[in-house]
Amino acid sequence: MVYRNAMKMAWLLGLALLLALAALLAPAAEEPGFVALFNGKNLDGWVLIGGKGAGYVVEDGKIVCPIDGGGNLFTVKEYANFVFRFEFKLAEGSNNGVGIRAPLEGRASYEGMEIQILDDDAPKYAKLRPTQYCGSIYDVIPAKRGFLKKIGEWNQEEITARGRRITIVLNGTTIVDADLDSVTDPEVLKRHVGLARTTGHIGFLGHNTRVEFRNIRVKELP
Repeated sequence: MVYRNAMKMAWLLGLALLLALAALLAPAAEEPGFVALFNGKNLDGWVLIGGKGAGYVVEDGKIVCPIDGGGNLFTVKEYANFVFRFEFKLAEGSNNGVGIRAPLEGRASYEGMEIQILDDDAPKYAKLRPTQYCGSIYDVIPAKRGFLKKIGEWNQEEITARGRRITIVLNGTTIVDADLDSVTDPEVLKRHVGLARTTGHIGFLGHNTRVEFRNIRVKELP
């Protein structure tokens, strides 16, 4: 009986290992309607505006903003209503952002909109305004905090722009669900003229700190 139970346990363990291996080797589930924005090899389809030093580089199938780089890396194409999905990995003190509906000229965070990407726990960012932390619509709408993964781990983010509604999901949690028409402060509207834009470029807005990006794709919405 002991021998039979041992054989059964060995068989079950072998089956579990086979299933785990099959899951690793299986292709990722397709995302209907999504188009890759990065080919993993070069920055075709992107344009760098105002870059310093290295700007952005491609490393091991990732877009990387290095410490000696930065500037705004925009899609050549403009997008109006869309779902934008990507993964990002922070280093200590990382500061970047996602520009949406942005023009190629001017400050994307004001002439368009910027969704903040930030190492929230870095001591140098301890006294920021709530609208400056990770996931916030920069200087306009604060994001719920506490959903970033540890430094060096990959975060998954989804930004949906549909008309006047902007929704941001970080690692499976909705951290912003905003109606832009709810922003009525005249001073905010005066500074952030981009809140009125209906289309523009998507981009990464670097500040000379290291951030890595991968699995970058978009789905256009009607």
